[in-house]
Amino acid sequence: MASVNIRDVRKAYGATHVIHGVDIDIEDGEFVILVGPSGCGKSTLLRMIAGLENITDGEISIGDRVVNDVPPKERDIAMVFQNYALYPHMTVADNMAFSMKLRNAPKDEIDARVNKAAGILGLGPLLDRYPRQLSGGQRQRVAMGRAIVRDPQVFLFDEPLSNLDAKLRVQMRTEIKELHQRLKTTTVYVTHDQIEAMTMADKIVVMHDGIVEQMGAPLELYDRPANLFVAGFIGSPAMNFVKGKIKAGAKPCFETEDGTIMPLNTAPEGSDGRPAVYGIRPEHFRLTEDGIPAEVVVVEPTGSETQVVARIGGHEYVCVFRERVTAGPGETIRIAPDPDLVHVFDAEGGKRLSR
Repeated sequence: MASVNIRDVRKAYGATHVIHGVDIDIEDGEFVILVGPSGCGKSTLLRMIAGLENITDGEISIGDRVVNDVPPKERDIAMVFQNYALYPHMTVADNMAFSMKLRNAPKDEIDARVNKAAGILGLGPLLDRYPRQLSGGQRQRVAMGRAIVRDPQVFLFDEPLSNLDAKLRVQMRTEIKELHQRLKTTTVYVTHDQIEAMTMADKIVVMHDGIVEQMGAPLELYDRPANLFVAGFIGSPAMNFVKGKIKAGAKPCFETEDGTIMPLNTAPEGSDGRPAVYGIRPEHFRLTEDGIPAEVVVVEPTGSETQVVARIGGHEYVCVFRERVTAGPGETIRIAPDPDLVHVFDAEGGKRLSR
């Protein structure tokens, strides 16, 4: 196992710059997820760690060794791809053993490693099958088994679950996390799915347009997003945002552009009248008799909770309640954001101002 250190790494394709001076420290044994929308540079960064993309500028180290000019096969990493990349004419056992056979490893060692990996992943009864005889989840486990057999310093995962159905994705998330807890191998995992990031990572790196917007533990990013982008990206359903201005004083509040008064516990010093963006997560509304009147637009019961789209003034808010909501479209409910869980962001730069 080894740490991975990324120092001021940049990537350009001709005049087009896609990675802009990224700095990330990944500790030995840590599970780090690079997350962001399509085109943010997360897969490019992973491929530079793997050696599949050249680095335009900066430095990548694995352990104590700078690997900028080290070929992929000599970096002691193993990569699991989105499309499994299994050889269709080989059995499960042969697919898992292939990299070791290329290194001319002794047969006893190959068999021992394949059987150990198969035991970890529940592939023992499938070793004589071919990929065409496997389900999507089983194929993904074979791809993971091929990586485990190599016993690398670092695992790299490039959106490995995106080809699976929703139920199987949940199952495989659990299996990958359990695998990491068992092996303790440094892992870098790329996904655009923030639910995967929240449930699996020790540390999340949120990327946007080739830069790192914020990095930290999942709940740190959820509770204290650094800016509007992170606040809107982390959390499902997404955080509600409404523009307006801060009103400081004995009892601080936030006045939206349509004149609605929203609660604030505190206001940043010197912020009276400052243009800002008010952020509140859907799950941080509550139903209360003394709340703000809101017109119900849509009610979406899911069983364990109810999602309601409600209109206050000229703005629609998504709310999630654990209670059953009996009101229908066009009717009025009274809702209140929890002032302890409100976020306020600068209207111009998007930086978080409070909480």
